[in-house]
Amino acid sequence: MDKNFAKIIEKVRAYLLKNGLKDFSFEKLKDFGVTEKDISDFVSSKDELVEKILEYERKSFEKIFLEYNFEGQNAIDILFIVSQEINDRFEHVTPSITMELEQYYPEIYAKHMEFRMEFIFDKIQINIQKGIAQGMYRDDLSGEMVGRMYLSRLEDMHNPELYPPERFKFGTIYDTMIDEFVKSIATKDGLKYYRQRKQLLGVLSFGR
Repeated sequence: MDKNFAKIIEKVRAYLLKNGLKDFSFEKLKDFGVTEKDISDFVSSKDELVEKILEYERKSFEKIFLEYNFEGQNAIDILFIVSQEINDRFEHVTPSITMELEQYYPEIYAKHMEFRMEFIFDKIQINIQKGIAQGMYRDDLSGEMVGRMYLSRLEDMHNPELYPPERFKFGTIYDTMIDEFVKSIATKDGLKYYRQRKQLLGVLSFGR
């Protein structure tokens, strides 16, 4: 994505986070330093702009896997790293106005989630294979089945009826999901390693 357009996207997202999608128009972005011409240089409609906003969020998430070399990493450590990065980059990688996007742009949002889930599904299957080879995960696991189970839990996390955003922080939900996920697939050695790493990381992050 063009760097100048990415900056515009960030400003648009800031507007939407504050004001929502109701009665949204390009003209209303002036107070956030974006003119109609700025946007029209890159997109020609609100639908196309929404597509680009969601693309920005996907790329921000995928960037985690580009910035880290997970080749020689322990499978459980990779889960910790990705979890921490998602928490640190929460505003960039997670739809902040999910309910409204689904309401106003259901087809665009559905396509976005399809792309996002396909990427995550591929990555979690690689992690499962790595964890089995390292003795961290049970060798009787089906990578496809576990991958689908992981996606199902992710979808539940974004269900506002299950987890009202005013009551549950995303980071807390995600950490709890990862904790239950690892416990359901880890070997005895893997679970021991997970608990040791979790305790160590908890000490290192204390007071942050």
